[in-house]
Amino acid sequence: MSNKILDQFSLLEKKSIIVGGAGDLGLAMVEALVEAGSEAVIIDLDEKVFSICDELNKKGYKVHAIKADVSDRSQIKSSFQNAVKLLGDKLDILVNSAGIQRRHPSEVFPEKDWDDVIAINLEATFFYCQLAANIMIPNGGGKIVNIASMMSFFGGITIPAYAASKGGVSQLTKALSNDWASKGITVNAIAPGYMDTQLNVALINDPVRNAEALNRIPMKRWGKGNDLKGLTVFLSSKASDYISGTIIPVDGGYLAR
Repeated sequence: MSNKILDQFSLLEKKSIIVGGAGDLGLAMVEALVEAGSEAVIIDLDEKVFSICDELNKKGYKVHAIKADVSDRSQIKSSFQNAVKLLGDKLDILVNSAGIQRRHPSEVFPEKDWDDVIAINLEATFFYCQLAANIMIPNGGGKIVNIASMMSFFGGITIPAYAASKGGVSQLTKALSNDWASKGITVNAIAPGYMDTQLNVALINDPVRNAEALNRIPMKRWGKGNDLKGLTVFLSSKASDYISGTIIPVDGGYLAR
């Protein structure tokens, strides 16, 4: 017998693009989407995008890989167009999880690092969203999931570009929801808390900052990629059809403190 509420979470026959899907959090989101039934294209600069794709295909999922530098606008466009072709000219779900981090005191923050962080974390997010919308709107809609951050709410220390980019992703998510919700596209963002990823190696290895983080997290642990899986499927499925313009923390209770 079909379970009607669980059917709302199914992504069978859905087509997904995950930008930054070879990263620690991005890969967990890819796994969530394909485990729920979606065919997926992973776009990433890291060569391991191909081995990740091979491993998932060996497990019986349908996954494609495209290598691209998302700081380059021409590669954003070409990678998106190639991804849509691989998906049979259909797109239901876009996940923007590409992101980098650079740390310097704000008074000496290098221009190139500023430009790189803003280009990858914010500008690429917008341009992939724009490209996706032009496919989704004529087809009746779709789901867009961006990756915000605790730095969408806080300013951080020695990370002015990252904080600016993630504050921008939060506001961009709301703006795009305002423009596209009536056209059938829901646009939401996940705001991971302190996650055990390559982006946070410096914090994890700093005993003072590590202790500060853990002392404030009610669950007393750093998050893992798997902690994003359920919400990723929810925001990509029919179960969330009346939710748009939200920034949802996955932070072990951090913000509640």
